[in-house]
Amino acid sequence: MTLTLLVLAFVTLQRLGELVIAQRNTARLLSAGAIEVAPGHYPLMVALHTAWLIGLWYFALALHLASPDPILLVVFFVLQGLRVWVLMTLGPRWTTRIITVPGEQLIARGPYRYLSHPNYCVVIGEILVLPLAFGLIWYGVVFSILNLAILSIRVRAENKALGR
Repeated sequence: MTLTLLVLAFVTLQRLGELVIAQRNTARLLSAGAIEVAPGHYPLMVALHTAWLIGLWYFALALHLASPDPILLVVFFVLQGLRVWVLMTLGPRWTTRIITVPGEQLIARGPYRYLSHPNYCVVIGEILVLPLAFGLIWYGVVFSILNLAILSIRVRAENKALGR
């Protein structure tokens, strides 16, 4: 149970920290002339991620699940390393919103050398792998489907905004 609490606390603090960074970067980018694109889906994305995290806390603790699967936890933490790589590559341009900076070129280094949307690949993995680590197969599948629905909207909007 202690490992479960540690993992859930880690993910919660990570997400909260990322929101602070994202809000700071968004405000700075917008004040420098950047433009937010397709903000309409953003509340859905926030709601999905919030529900995913709250549900993990509830089901992992209320059901008194066994300790998380160590192999799947390793996979999850490898995904966290990839997440850090994405954030470090984008630096002050990273945000949770679709923000375009007129006149600036797209980032083409780090994981962006290999994928157009590496952060979404990480999120897809996380939303599935962490519930699986707790034995919540149905939970991982349901939230993966919901996440893919929102990402289908987001990726199209982002690609259009970035001229892809």
